Amino acid sequence: MNRIDSLFSRLKNDQRRALMPFVTAGDPDLATTALLISELIQRGADLIEVGIPYSDPIADGPVIAASYHRALERGVKVAHIFQTLRTLRAEGSKELNATPLVSMVSYSIIHRLGVERYLNEAATAGLDGLIVPDLPVEESESLMNKATMRGLKLIQLITPTTPRDRAVEIARLTTGFLYYVSVAGITGERKSLPADLVDNVAWLRTQTDLPICIGFGIGSPEQVKELAPVADGLIVGSALVRRLAEAVNRPRVEVIKEIGQFIGELAGALRDAPTS
Repeated sequence: MNRIDSLFSRLKNDQRRALMPFVTAGDPDLATTALLISELIQRGADLIEVGIPYSDPIADGPVIAASYHRALERGVKVAHIFQTLRTLRAEGSKELNATPLVSMVSYSIIHRLGVERYLNEAATAGLDGLIVPDLPVEESESLMNKATMRGLKLIQLITPTTPRDRAVEIARLTTGFLYYVSVAGITGERKSLPADLVDNVAWLRTQTDLPICIGFGIGSPEQVKELAPVADGLIVGSALVRRLAEAVNRPRVEVIKEIGQFIGELAGALRDAPTS
């Protein structure tokens, strides 16, 4: 069974929600990325999203866009990322090897490498799925089928402005889990989340049996507790990437420990939050 399916099946039985941090591969370097992934899992992360750096990020705010540009300036390539993940899986702990890894990747990168090649290398690198934010639903069925043949999930996004008939079609062509974008706009930390978020997710639940995970704007224990009752998973990106960027000149071990503590706080808030 795919690790994503196993995760959400287990969490459903335990009446728990998934904590899903996002990291930019290669920022500040791939050695740090590998150490950070291991630390986050030890601190309570249930699934890790791995951002594949792209020169023209889709829907990413200034924090994540800047991290992509830093990684590209240092010469990080997709092949280097896959090799890092392959090594991480080969040398990692039992806990790490049970944790799903999902790539956030532009379709431009997939197209440039070739769909078959990207999916084959993603699967052999130990990835469990891919999120392709710039892939129109009308063009997603072929990629979904090819990913499924390799045991990979195609996770697609629904936003607050997605028409409901289109949201239903996106859900039909999604595997693993649905990524619900909490706000209209780009990624980034926010002090408050939209008032209609709960109602939108509740409606979406009537249309699909897939787990629904919420991202964009989540970065505090208070927000985690607020959204836990309506989500199957919560995605934390900019808040983590910003902390890493701000501490770039400090000792790596110290910084990774501090970010691990931050994720540990969010994991604790998620454990303590009501589930319904």
